[in-house]
Amino acid sequence: MNDMAKVIPLHGELGRGGDMDARRASENRHPSGFVEPTSIAETTLVSTGGVSELPQSSLEQSIADSVRASLADQITGGADFLRKRLAGDYFVDDFGFDQHFAENVALPLLRPLFEKWFRVDVVGIENLPVDGAALVVANHAGVVPIDGLMTSVAVHDHHPTNRHLRMLAADLVFELPVVCDLARKAGHTLACTPDAERLLSDGELVAVFPEGFKGIGKPFSERYKLQRFGRGGFVSAAMRTGAPIIPCSIVGSEEIYPKIGDLTPLARLMGMPYFPITPLFPHFGPLGMIPLPSKWTIEFGTPIVTDTYDASAAEDPMELFEVTDHVRETIQQTLYRALARRRNVFLG
Repeated sequence: MNDMAKVIPLHGELGRGGDMDARRASENRHPSGFVEPTSIAETTLVSTGGVSELPQSSLEQSIADSVRASLADQITGGADFLRKRLAGDYFVDDFGFDQHFAENVALPLLRPLFEKWFRVDVVGIENLPVDGAALVVANHAGVVPIDGLMTSVAVHDHHPTNRHLRMLAADLVFELPVVCDLARKAGHTLACTPDAERLLSDGELVAVFPEGFKGIGKPFSERYKLQRFGRGGFVSAAMRTGAPIIPCSIVGSEEIYPKIGDLTPLARLMGMPYFPITPLFPHFGPLGMIPLPSKWTIEFGTPIVTDTYDASAAEDPMELFEVTDHVRETIQQTLYRALARRRNVFLG
């Protein structure tokens, strides 16, 4: 019997011949217990679930670089915009539409509302023509006509050819000094049949809100109940030009300023169609003018063709009434379906 104890060598005392075999055996027994760093940099990485995370300093540097790049792009874009404005390198059409202004000022100002505040979902954008004329007819609500502005962003940013929506606005818009100029530059024009026909004849995508002030000024208790669509002037314009009518249903705009009252004497004194009272306005002053962040859906329906009607149909009151009622009923039923799908006013 050998009295000598058998000594099992440690890693540091392995012989040259068995060094590699012992290492492999150790790794197989404890795969996570044997790590051979190849560089000092690798030891600073923290592996979590197989994904390596950058050190804090690297993350901060990456964020700083992104901020600098974004700021540089904004400065460059602003300088280019000013250069073109000062040089007169932009075009304004006969209606006052300034596409350069709309794309670089108006739409960028509206996008945060569209994307972050109202989080608008756009449905049926494929129903708008790639080019050529069409008349978008939509419901109107919300005390302040923000729905028209959001619809213009929806069309430009979601349409495959980034078309501009030329809106027919009420007379009051063009009676306000600063608002008038901005509206013209953004592509709006007077809501009258001659202007509508001319835009459609030029192949433009035109929008009209037939409810007018009756729609945006109705009380909250009548939300999503369409008001009368007038005498069918928009249908007449579509028939004369052969432009299809696109029904548009907007859900979410009714809740931004719930109108619970109206100061009629003050409205008359100020020359306004109404002076709204909401749960927050005028009690909270300017803060009460912030719209509530309801979740919106803008849905464009199947086009209603008008080029199959005789030329005389545009003058026939019965034909105009029939088509107008059909458009109105289509929008109303689409609103009801969308409201039935909606689970929450603010979450959608």
